[in-house]
Amino acid sequence: MGDLSRLFRPRSIAVFGGWWAENVIEQCLKSGFDGDIWPVHPKREAIHGIPCHRSLADLPGVPDAAFLGINRHAAIGVAAELAAMGCGGAVCFASGFAETGDHDLQDALMAAAGNMPLLGPNCYGVLNYLDGAMLWPDQHGGRAVEAGVAIISQSSNIAINISMQARGLPVAYIACVGNQAQTGLADMARSLLADPRVTAAGLYVEGFTDSADFAAMVDEAAAAGKHIVAIKSGQTAAARDAASSHTAALAGDGAASSAFLARCGVIEVDSPEDMMEVLKILHLHGRLGGRRVTAMCCSGGEAGLTADLADGLALDWPAIPEANRRRLAETLGPLVALANPLDYHTFIWGDEAKMADTFAAMMGDWVDLSVLVIDFPRDDRCRDDAWHPAVAAMKAAGERTGTRTAMLGSLAEGVSEAWADSLLAEGIVPLCGFEHGFRAIARTATQAPPAGWRPHAARPEPGMRRLIDEAAAKSMLARAGVAVPRGVTAQDPGALARAAAGLAGPLVLKGLGQAHKSEAGLVRLGLAPADLEGAAGGMTGAAGFLVEEMAPPPVAELLVGLCRDPVYGISLTLGMGGVTAELLGDVATLILPAGADEIRKAIAGLRLAPLLTGYRGRPAADLASAITAIEAMAEMITTDPAIDEIEVNPLMLGETGAGALAADAVIWKTDSSGPSGRETSS
Repeated sequence: MGDLSRLFRPRSIAVFGGWWAENVIEQCLKSGFDGDIWPVHPKREAIHGIPCHRSLADLPGVPDAAFLGINRHAAIGVAAELAAMGCGGAVCFASGFAETGDHDLQDALMAAAGNMPLLGPNCYGVLNYLDGAMLWPDQHGGRAVEAGVAIISQSSNIAINISMQARGLPVAYIACVGNQAQTGLADMARSLLADPRVTAAGLYVEGFTDSADFAAMVDEAAAAGKHIVAIKSGQTAAARDAASSHTAALAGDGAASSAFLARCGVIEVDSPEDMMEVLKILHLHGRLGGRRVTAMCCSGGEAGLTADLADGLALDWPAIPEANRRRLAETLGPLVALANPLDYHTFIWGDEAKMADTFAAMMGDWVDLSVLVIDFPRDDRCRDDAWHPAVAAMKAAGERTGTRTAMLGSLAEGVSEAWADSLLAEGIVPLCGFEHGFRAIARTATQAPPAGWRPHAARPEPGMRRLIDEAAAKSMLARAGVAVPRGVTAQDPGALARAAAGLAGPLVLKGLGQAHKSEAGLVRLGLAPADLEGAAGGMTGAAGFLVEEMAPPPVAELLVGLCRDPVYGISLTLGMGGVTAELLGDVATLILPAGADEIRKAIAGLRLAPLLTGYRGRPAADLASAITAIEAMAEMITTDPAIDEIEVNPLMLGETGAGALAADAVIWKTDSSGPSGRETSS
């Protein structure tokens, strides 16, 4: 990545084109940009009163930044000229490159740009609200700030929409990435977060071009005390198709992307509203680092809604310490029930000193964030004079106790932009709406994971996948240290009884050659040796047979799936065994590498996890052996690049100390061994 500082913080801007160029110049003038603006046009005399230059050769100097509002073919020649003269960077607005399948044209543009930083193509550009430099061909709703967050988006419309927010979020930059042909999302985030005036970043992501570099960028930001929140589009098949056609980006699987973001330390949200509320907390307080919350309300209804809507979120509501309870009782009197959330009634409304004492009693080193639930009256029909003492009291209580504070409107409209601005200036986070506000608190209450993690290298496109039959797959698992049932194979049904003579019944017979044997009628349970030949005769389509000793009934079963991901390297999926995970969607996904503690935590997060730990007097399952087996499978796929996928379903768990057994296994490889797309054990 080249140095993007001149492009993002230019003192001179060259603008190419007609109508789009007019818009760029208009936005710079409206924002009060005090640098040089140099329109370049072969025929026009001036744009917005600024004289035009006929060519690049006529410019009075080398521009720090350029906006190419010209057609895609002309952009290539201009990019080459700009690069040759040492321009600090350019935005290529034109579309019709790789996002429409024209990779050759995009390659030509990149060759023309050379080492000059270039955003796009198919890129709206950058809004710099700190310095007034607006490389942006459209309206926007932002305003000048001295510090704020950076918004980086793979969708120009999402970026424009966020610029229109009226929630008080101070936005320092808005930048679009376009096709990321040269300069990627991580490059832009890294550069913008390096600006000391930027406090956090919000990303709208459709796809990652380099997941390892993205993880490194997040680490660098965290080391500087700056955190990132992201919306990852492409969680559904329809969204992934839209992303592919819109930005030529590889969106990846939704579960894998969420696992990747979580492991990197990015706070993932689902909507622009959630993003903005999280960013306000990050801007003022950073990550909260703890889940302990107190809330003060002036009505029982608000206190009840607070408790209800926060229920289910990962928040702790600590009991009020006894000394604080005594202080509250002295201030509020005997009619107020002391609890957290606190309904402090309106006995003290308007009395700033008593309100400050009340709020301070709900704060201290036992609290990570203290919230005052309050909705301000609308300013076009009402007066808000009586609300000023509450704000002053909240500020005083926070300063007195050293506690982070927020004021939360039950409705988004309950905190106007003017009030949000005022609260931020006082060091109080303005949160708009119960649900978005409480979700933002819960998400920023999480601890960032340890730094230094990087995903395994991704394999963009696998070769021809070949199914390894179950017998061969289990041999591989056994060599890796995963326990499997005792078994033998045979090609001829008549040879099965003789082959199985050394096995202890009852037996299970499986027809080989298909991934989903049960659905194809290729599994028979509870057989004696004499039953094997007849059972095998009814298994049409089998490419051989596997006979195994039936495992004793397990305490519990797990599904374990490992798969190479074209974006994130290798994913690990865990769930309850059999069809339970599929029916309930009760699965957890991790991106490798993942240690034993992460695997244990993922299993513990399953809804049915209590079945593994002795639910209602049942024996506890041998989770330690299960985790050892899962780690062995992870090592298999990590060290053997030919393995594309491993699935064990079920991994049968005995009681604690009794071990874990891979009862059924599927492995796909991308090598060329075996006929007809199969690798066999014979």
